[in-house]
Amino acid sequence: MENLKPPVLRPVIWLGNSKMNTQDKKIEFEESSGNIYADLGLADADELLTRAQIGFFVFKILERKKLKQREIARVLGIAQPDVSHLMNGHFSRFTTDKLLGFLKRLDQKVTIQISDHHQGEPYQEVTLATR
Repeated sequence: MENLKPPVLRPVIWLGNSKMNTQDKKIEFEESSGNIYADLGLADADELLTRAQIGFFVFKILERKKLKQREIARVLGIAQPDVSHLMNGHFSRFTTDKLLGFLKRLDQKVTIQISDHHQGEPYQEVTLATR
């Protein structure tokens, strides 16, 4: 069984006018900590990242099942506009509990593992085990 991790969310850097010669200007950047929400200084960064990671896995499972939005709405028990938000990555519109409920409706086992925290690692981590 292989464990998959969601992609690290990294900030998008807007370069401005696409006709601008970027070779003339240095682009400043900062390496991400692995949690874009923490990098932005948001107070609930760990919760937002966890929600995004769970939402990502719900999305990937739905994508793999190749269901139409109407079918997704029926399976998840939500309105079609909410399906649209989910499939467009607007995971912050759903609570963590709601996203975990979606996994249950998709017949997925959710395991929560508690362990000691070590310096430099995230406090919350979400992985998807595949067979």
